[in-house]
Amino acid sequence: MPIDDRFHEYFAALDRAGQKDRCFLCRRTPAEVKFFFGFDEDGVPLRASEFGLEDVTLDHAEIMSYRGERPVCAICQLSFDAVFALGERDVLDRLIDEMEQNRDHLWPREQP
Repeated sequence: MPIDDRFHEYFAALDRAGQKDRCFLCRRTPAEVKFFFGFDEDGVPLRASEFGLEDVTLDHAEIMSYRGERPVCAICQLSFDAVFALGERDVLDRLIDEMEQNRDHLWPREQP
């Protein structure tokens, strides 16, 4: 994809997300996602020499997707991929309903 198209895609996503460059689901920033995968903010491996990764860098496009309704990070995408691969979409839907409607039951203030 040409760089101009990437910029348009990125800024359009920020407009949809209220100018917040964070994953809609987990609220991680691109730098936090890179750190999760073992890279610094510039995409350079943190422990490169230890693992022989001197020539490996992580591109911004590999950690965040800006093409959907809201930005989504690679961590959340992988988590959802696992749920879908296990055929547990219905379980996820029920859990979301519980989180919305029964928050106090899930997170009681006092233990019984």
